[in-house]
Amino acid sequence: MSTPMDAFDDVRPAVECLDLLAAPVAAALRDWRGTEPVERVAYVDTDPDRADTAVLVETYGSWLLEQSANCVVVAGKRGGAVTLAAALVLAHTRADVNGVVRRHLGARKASFAPIETATGESGMEFGGITPIGLPAGWPLLVDAAVADIPYALIGSGSRRGKLIVPGKLLAGLPGAVVLEGLGV
Repeated sequence: MSTPMDAFDDVRPAVECLDLLAAPVAAALRDWRGTEPVERVAYVDTDPDRADTAVLVETYGSWLLEQSANCVVVAGKRGGAVTLAAALVLAHTRADVNGVVRRHLGARKASFAPIETATGESGMEFGGITPIGLPAGWPLLVDAAVADIPYALIGSGSRRGKLIVPGKLLAGLPGAVVLEGLGV
């Protein structure tokens, strides 16, 4: 079975490419607190115009769709309080924001956060938001299917470049909660 590394010519440890990553992602890798060694996080340079999943898999191989994951920022609201969180699901699914996410956050209403909020609060670019380097107080909801795959191709914090990360490493990120049925 192919891995995401097979689709790219130049795969390097992400810690060797910190200058190519968004500041919060580089800081998280520099100050690594994950359950797996940071060297298991790989970086591949990609065209920023091909950052969106559909274009990326069309360019680098349709089989990558099954091994890619998307990270979305959601806002859960209850009364006047808003809780920002991230949801990580396989790219061929969508996050169950109004069901699983809303219930997990204890929110009355949940929706995708506005782009300005997602990018402003995360310090990352739209189309490249990644679970590595998110603000410390954010819940990170990881679909069980992501945690179970050998490698996931995810954003790098910017539209340029992708990270290749073992699923179990994503499940072990600080603040991560693995949820069944998050991706539908």
